Formats: sequence, C-alpha cells, structure tokens
Amino acid sequence: MLDAKSPDGEPLFTGEDATRPDHAPQDHPRVPPAKIGILLANLGTPDGYDYWSMRRYLNEFLSDKRVVDYSAWIWQPLLQGVILTKRPFSSGAAYKSIWNEEAGESPLLTITKAQTAKLRAELEAAHGDRVMVDFCMRYGNPSTRSKVREMVRAGCQKIVFFPLYPQYAGATSATANDQFFRALMREKWQPSVRTVSAYFDDPRYIDALAGSVERAIGAMETKPDILVASYHGVPQRYLMEGDPYHCQCQKTSRLLRERLGWSDGDIVTTFQSRFGPEEWLRPYTVEEVARQAEAGKKRIAVIAPAFSADCIETLEEINEEIRESFEHAGGEQFTYIPCLNDDDAHISALAGVIEDNLKGWI
Repeated sequence: MLDAKSPDGEPLFTGEDATRPDHAPQDHPRVPPAKIGILLANLGTPDGYDYWSMRRYLNEFLSDKRVVDYSAWIWQPLLQGVILTKRPFSSGAAYKSIWNEEAGESPLLTITKAQTAKLRAELEAAHGDRVMVDFCMRYGNPSTRSKVREMVRAGCQKIVFFPLYPQYAGATSATANDQFFRALMREKWQPSVRTVSAYFDDPRYIDALAGSVERAIGAMETKPDILVASYHGVPQRYLMEGDPYHCQCQKTSRLLRERLGWSDGDIVTTFQSRFGPEEWLRPYTVEEVARQAEAGKKRIAVIAPAFSADCIETLEEINEEIRESFEHAGGEQFTYIPCLNDDDAHISALAGVIEDNLKGWI
C-alpha cells in the first residue's frame, strides 16, 4: 500500500487510523478518517528577545503590506537600513521585561496555548475525535503553513479558521486570512474552509468583557472615575478607505457600557500603539489618560477589548508606558484590567462562536 506524498515530499496523511478506502485497489494511498479542523490564529511572537530573533520577527511583521502599505521601493530600504538596525534592541528590551522565562516564551504564546487546550477539551467533549483543535501565528511560530499542513495530513477535510480578533481590521483579521489561503494554495487536496467573522458585538463576548470589569472593580476599595477602553490603533486613512475597525471598536465600547448599566461618559474609547508619521485613529491612549488626570480623574481603569490575550501591547505598553503618562500628569490610581485570556467565560464565548460556524458541518 502506498503513502501519498505532498508537493514538499512529506507523507500526505498521518496517523495509525489511515486506511485504504473501501473498494479501492491495493496500491491506493492510505487515507485517515475525515475530521474537521478548528484552527485558531493570533498575531505572533518572536522566538526570543535577542537581537536576531527580534529582527526576524519584526522583518516579517513590518514587511506585510497589510500592516505597512507604503511602496516597497520607499519602505524596504528604510525598514532594512534604519528600523531593523535599531528597533530589535528596544523591542527586545520590552519583550524581556514581560518574558515568561520559566517556559522560555512570550506571554502571548503561553496564553494562546492555554486557550487552545481549554477549547480543545470543550469541543472534543462535544464532538469527540471528529474535531481537531490547534492554533497558529500569523508571524513567527507555529506558522500558519505548518499547522494547515498538519491538519490536512491528519485528515481534516474541512477547516474552520478563527482569527482571534474581536474587531475586524485589514491589518489583523484580513492578513491572517491571507496567510491561511496562501497555505491552502500549496495543498494538493484542499479542504473546504470557513473563516470566522469578527465577533465584536456577540453578546457572549460582551458578557465576558463586562464580567471581567465587574470582578476587577468589585475588588477595588474605590471605584475608578472612568474606564478607558484602549484599542490597538490603525492609520486614520484606513477608516477613510473602508476599513470597519473604528466603527466596530466604538460599538464594542457602547455595548459594554450598556451591559454594565453605566452612563454616557463612564467609558472613553482610545487607540494605542501608533507607529510612523501618519495621523492614526484618535484619541491616542497615552495622551488621553494624561488629559483625564489633568481634568481631575485621578482614578482610572484601562481595559483592552481588541486583544484576546495579553501581549506586549498590554503588559508593557499599557501597564508601563501608558501608566507612566497617567501618573506623570497627576493620576493617583491606575488599574489595568487583564485581557480575557483563558477565563472560562471567554472560552465559553469562543466555543459558542465556533459552534455557530460548525453548523451544517457536524
């Protein structure tokens, strides 16, 4: 009996349960039982915080035309000559300050593994070995290509691809999907696929967000004067070109406020992580928290609804740089409310979204 080969020369299928189909000739390649893959995707992480690990990661990230859409003949000389000479040092120092030294990996990777394990347990409890749950990263490892290959080899004839971004943006959800479809282009036997839409207004996600706010505030001696909902920024131009990200962020904040039963003005929506000379979505978080302190709001809490897992932008940027801006302007009490991470309510919400996308397949 033959083992089919992929275009890369690897066995096409894996697993002890791979067998020759009924009524097939004896030399037919072995095929595993059909499964459905659920492939989670997040932004990515460097393999380490040393210079070369950071340079490889930043080069892949900042060379993505979905992230920086300037002409390559202008952008690449600047990226390769100036930015990638200096930035790996500063970014490496930032990663070092939050690195999970025990596991030898970034917090984003640690948390994504935990999310995947909980979702796998929940979905396998419901559907048994008919589903295969795994995760990949858009940049860095494990790569999207490698995980698509594993799923096809394991017999996944259908794949639900789930970018873990509550709000859609071209620079996040779209580029994750781009990479997924590039991986599919290399498969001889392509599975049927579904990509999960943004879930920014899903009641289960809003409930999970609200629960995290209620728990955090319930543990405080004094309620904060205002809650800052800080989202990752994108250039203002993207909104003008049709990207729905800004509108979806605003709706998430409104739904969260309504779910909490708060008044207008109790939550302010801001945007962080500005990069480059362009105007980005405003207000900028680092400036707005200082303005709130100067206006007399001495106690604030900050939540990051656009991030499904804590990462460099939350653990370092919010909890260090943005905190410093607030305190320097006279703020007294700064509370960062962690991302939903592998909280049970979050896992239940994500599992519900996945089940919605499995309808008709299982």
